[in-house]
Amino acid sequence: MPRIAREMSAIEVRNLKSPGYHFVGGVPGLIIQVTEAGAKSWLLRTVVGGSRRELGLGSHPSVSLADAREAARKMRAKIAEGVDPVEERRAAKRALAAQRGKAMTFEDAARNYIAANSAGWKSAKHSAQWQATLEAYAYPIIGKLAVSDIDTAHIVRILQPIWTTKSETASRLRGRIEAVLDWATARGFRRGENPARWKGHLSAILPPKGKVRRVQHHPALDYRQVGPFIAALQKIDGFGARALEFAILTAARSGEVRGAKWGEIDLEGKVWTIPAERMKAGREHRVPLSEAALKLLSKLPRLAGSEHVFPTAKGGPLSDMALTVAIRRMDNGAIKAGLAGWRDGSGEVATAHGFRSTFRDWAGEETGHQREVIEHALAHRIPDRAEAAYARGTLFAKRRRLMNHWGGYCALPPTAERVITPIRTRGRA
Repeated sequence: MPRIAREMSAIEVRNLKSPGYHFVGGVPGLIIQVTEAGAKSWLLRTVVGGSRRELGLGSHPSVSLADAREAARKMRAKIAEGVDPVEERRAAKRALAAQRGKAMTFEDAARNYIAANSAGWKSAKHSAQWQATLEAYAYPIIGKLAVSDIDTAHIVRILQPIWTTKSETASRLRGRIEAVLDWATARGFRRGENPARWKGHLSAILPPKGKVRRVQHHPALDYRQVGPFIAALQKIDGFGARALEFAILTAARSGEVRGAKWGEIDLEGKVWTIPAERMKAGREHRVPLSEAALKLLSKLPRLAGSEHVFPTAKGGPLSDMALTVAIRRMDNGAIKAGLAGWRDGSGEVATAHGFRSTFRDWAGEETGHQREVIEHALAHRIPDRAEAAYARGTLFAKRRRLMNHWGGYCALPPTAERVITPIRTRGRA
């Protein structure tokens, strides 16, 4: 039986100072707990379903002695009727969470997640890609659904149509949906396992990305055509053509070139320093500038009020299509003139990114430069982790020799004999 205590008055309760549990009487098991800091709270010590429980009734003085006794009497009455007060409270919380979840759609949750996390992402483009993939694939199916109602069938319906045809996009989309639903769970808008999780769940329904991924190589021009291509490219006016030429000479990605700023280029030191936030790997990259690249830069006009090396008429960076348009324009001109055009071995029009492969093929097949030097020039990570652990330098001096060789090779006139750089022994490049 619960301890029968002397009934305290409200004044006595208010004056309690000593830390610990104090039975206040009036209702069996009613206790006021005093902490070391002097805070007071009400507890009802009782037995529920054969187990001893201490049930919270609120804090003092927010809940008065009289109110605490009344609440304790009602709780003991429920227990006597076979009701578990703890489970009753949990059920009420679940009902509230479910009701809140009904008001939070997936689209609302996604926008909240993006707003909360985009500041930590490396670029505005990354945020835009998040929004674009969700709008294209997720919102039409689950955008208006409450996050609490989304299940595995919905996720499979979204992913299955593109899982084998656009495997990279599908994989990123799955991860983004999973992140949004994790956020919704953490905020109390849904309960249970995440239906978009991969391991031990979707992995049993969809094939692994590695088994369905179709590697798509960017069409690349044969390196023996680079000299003639650049000679033809130099006849075209415009920043798009110059950006493409600079991308070829530096073996850089088109996005890095389009975003290039004069403040990143040291003409005297012959180096272009690309900041980490504009690099795919998230690390600063220093590009040695060949004489051909420096000559190109020296002839570029500078647009007043713009910091970009290759600006649009309004001063901003060139669009994604600017370099592609320059190549297609050249290809169309060649075709009209009855020539073969600027295409890869399968007949596809060359791409700006493909010139990185052109550079790689030339350096690997026709020179003696070390593989590590070539990979550093392309800002690639070394795939072998053990090797990468020791290769912490940037091989800048060797890369400068490599880029000078490449610039000289690209600058040879179309009619000149294509002299191949002799292959040397490893370590002497």
